Amino acid sequence: MAEGLDVASADRTVLAAEHDREARFDAALLQVRAVVAGETDAVALQATLACVLWDVLAQASWCGFYRRVGEAELAVGPYQGTLGCLRIPFARGVCGAAARTGATQRVPDVHAFPGHIACDARSRSEVVVPVRDAAGVVRAVLDVDSAFADAFSEGEARRLESLVAEVFARDGVVW
Repeated sequence: MAEGLDVASADRTVLAAEHDREARFDAALLQVRAVVAGETDAVALQATLACVLWDVLAQASWCGFYRRVGEAELAVGPYQGTLGCLRIPFARGVCGAAARTGATQRVPDVHAFPGHIACDARSRSEVVVPVRDAAGVVRAVLDVDSAFADAFSEGEARRLESLVAEVFARDGVVW
């Protein structure tokens, strides 16, 4: 695989139509799979996915992982974008809710989400996907924020869930 993805550049200053965003994701998926094929180190996988998803999800203002570092705490992991929160308890925020419940959180308006943590005050919407290991244990969350309201569709959330499961919930990934 050559450096980077072969995807057309996208304007980060406007929110593209849902259909166009989903088509962009689908067009990049084979390349994303090729980039991570055979890798087993969870941190290397997180760093690589944060980078390639940053390219694919042009509406993102932050794209990365929070790793589970205790019974009920997350710590920032590999990411792209503005400064992230260093620690997030499971009891707070969208990331905490995803880690606590094990369910994807798609939040069209983060300011309406009880307990939202404003790591970046410009963030207006968010999608957070729990990252499970092969045994089904939540080991991290994939967090994608946007400065646009309602920037992530159900289709994008399902695509992210599928990709995360494919990459991390397989035997051999070393946490």
